[in-house]
Amino acid sequence: MTILIVTRSSDQMAPAAVARALADRGVPSYRFDTDLFPTQVRLVLDERGGGWLSGPEGVLALKDISAVWYRRSATGERIPRELDPQLRQPSVEESRRVVFGMLAALGVFQLDALETVRRAEHKPLQLELARSLGLDVPRTIMTNDAEAVRAFAASCAGGVVTKMMSSFAVYDEQGQEQVVFTTPLEAPALEDLEGLELCPMTFQERIAKALELRVTVVGDRVMAAAIDSQALPGARNDWRRQGLALLEAWQHYTLPKPVERQVLALMAALGLNYGAFDFIVTPEGRHVFLEVNPAGEFMWLTQYPGLPIAEALADVLTGRAVRRYGAQGTGGRIRTQVLDVELETSVPQ
Repeated sequence: MTILIVTRSSDQMAPAAVARALADRGVPSYRFDTDLFPTQVRLVLDERGGGWLSGPEGVLALKDISAVWYRRSATGERIPRELDPQLRQPSVEESRRVVFGMLAALGVFQLDALETVRRAEHKPLQLELARSLGLDVPRTIMTNDAEAVRAFAASCAGGVVTKMMSSFAVYDEQGQEQVVFTTPLEAPALEDLEGLELCPMTFQERIAKALELRVTVVGDRVMAAAIDSQALPGARNDWRRQGLALLEAWQHYTLPKPVERQVLALMAALGLNYGAFDFIVTPEGRHVFLEVNPAGEFMWLTQYPGLPIAEALADVLTGRAVRRYGAQGTGGRIRTQVLDVELETSVPQ
């Protein structure tokens, strides 16, 4: 029994924490840094699903893999960029197909399967499913139509914010990272939406905040933490702007049972064993769902307030805890297991 940890070289803390938790349970792990393939890692596959990985961690026979933790992928990243683009692009694509094909052919439990993660990442799908399950969601449009944005903003009495579906950063002339955060859209910006036709954005009604939550779900275990993002002016629209300053202020939070059941129902609808949810708690006590990240970060929560997330991941990967959904057994035969979730009909739609 060996757990395959699929990640990238720059991703250090979380994989190390889960590897330690696995070792504490007497289960070895093998770290596969996908950015090292194909330049520094060798992979052999055959038509029977056999083969091996060979790299900095040594040699691992694919038949010895009992489960996979899929966390990050950067396959082909280290293929020289000086290579002719006509050659580099197919080299990257072939490398990805080999790695993703290996994962698809393993026939073991995966937390979570690549196809599942990719589907679950779609924000419009998340919002539609969350709303249908009774979760409170903000009014939202995703568009490249400036007039539609202005009409939407006029209908939102509390104002609107804008955000991106994907997480990315741009770098200024000094090489400083500039992250795109959630930002209120004021009247002058509404008049000047130049460039929207080149890059659609997400626009949501602005929700008053008492607290912000990160709800981490592993299997059937729901762990919630809260932060008073309104304590610092720079964090009021997006707590990540002051993430380091707020680090030690995260506290345990008890999620209301109806919301917890809805969270588990959304996990089941998306087919996820792991999810990092973001919520707003309003001054009136509404719990407003924003999004779920199927591969979201969690390490700061293992320190403040001390959530046992790495241990919970190790338990699910080793079969010591409930595997809510995924491939089980061998030979690529898929059996699904979804926990029954009873929803209260009195929850507002």
